[in-house]
Amino acid sequence: MNKANKIGFKAKRVIRSYCQTINAEPEKVFPLLCPVREAEWLEGWKYNLIYSETGFAEEGCVFSTAYKGEENTIWIITKHDKDNHIVEFARFTPNSRTCVLTISVKSKGNNTSNVYITYNYTSISDEGNQFIDDFTETEFLDAVKFWEKSMNCFLEKGEKLKKIKNT
Repeated sequence: MNKANKIGFKAKRVIRSYCQTINAEPEKVFPLLCPVREAEWLEGWKYNLIYSETGFAEEGCVFSTAYKGEENTIWIITKHDKDNHIVEFARFTPNSRTCVLTISVKSKGNNTSNVYITYNYTSISDEGNQFIDDFTETEFLDAVKFWEKSMNCFLEKGEKLKKIKNT
């Protein structure tokens, strides 16, 4: 029997949101929200592009990422609205969880953008429930704030921000 279909299994869900401030207009920020372009500015980002007609983010683009101890997570870009600067990803991590990641970029004026990020995780197994239990607000904020600093560093200096390892 598939672990995800176990009798008595109760799925958990967690939704985490954050608004980043990026020091550039949406026209410069939005193209960076792409599996290929993300590798230019976010240290540690690794992906496998499975399908894209253009070679970049587009509706229907499929790619995967690998996380230690798990099967590859499959990502599908389900919405890519260049005019309104909205991108949505559906993610599936086998035997663990699904996620809908929605990102919208809005001009804040003065060459600055607000980037609204929402992760909506749903477990499909006990392993997924454990992931959700471990995905604390602090862990989430650490990740999206590093992403915010990284994108700003790239846009301001043209380089990746290095992760500082805690010892």
